[in-house]
Amino acid sequence: MHRRTFLTTLSALGVSVVAAPAFALNEDSASKLINNLVGDINSVIDSGKSETAMYGEFERIFQRYSDTSYIAAYAMGVDARRASAAQKNAFSSAFQSYIAKKYGSRFREFIGGRLEVSGVKKVKKWYEVSCVAYLRGQSPFEVTFHVSDRSGRDLFFNMFIEGVNLLLTERTEIGAMIDRNGGDLDKMIADLKKLS
Repeated sequence: MHRRTFLTTLSALGVSVVAAPAFALNEDSASKLINNLVGDINSVIDSGKSETAMYGEFERIFQRYSDTSYIAAYAMGVDARRASAAQKNAFSSAFQSYIAKKYGSRFREFIGGRLEVSGVKKVKKWYEVSCVAYLRGQSPFEVTFHVSDRSGRDLFFNMFIEGVNLLLTERTEIGAMIDRNGGDLDKMIADLKKLS
């Protein structure tokens, strides 16, 4: 098990947190969001469900805790400018399933791991939540989550693992998929659906 695999999985599943709607995003709510997210992931891991059932649960976690519209649009990159509303919706839906399946299958490896919040600070209009990740047989390492309420809810929108921007990683992968399809967004979306 590798630290990057663990954190990439959390990121791809939109490891994020939801604060009570009645309160504005602040240090406490940003910190609580991460703890809530990790609790939900651990519940699925410990549920004893089949991998297929776990994929569905991880997709629901992704929907609940992440700014899926922003993440999908960012992953599509500049190609989002030429995409129709229907293509953007189709891509967002396919991307969400793709991410859940891609990383959800690895969650059984993470039993016994934990993520602890070590600090929170405001950066512009969002919060940076610093954490320490612990895996069996690994030295602790740092993970940083970016949480915003720009969508009207407190949601995770990016993550850094020891300085590696995982949102950019997903953009690179989707961009390569678009290139393989000669720039045809419908074909890229069809390929993405096959992987979900």
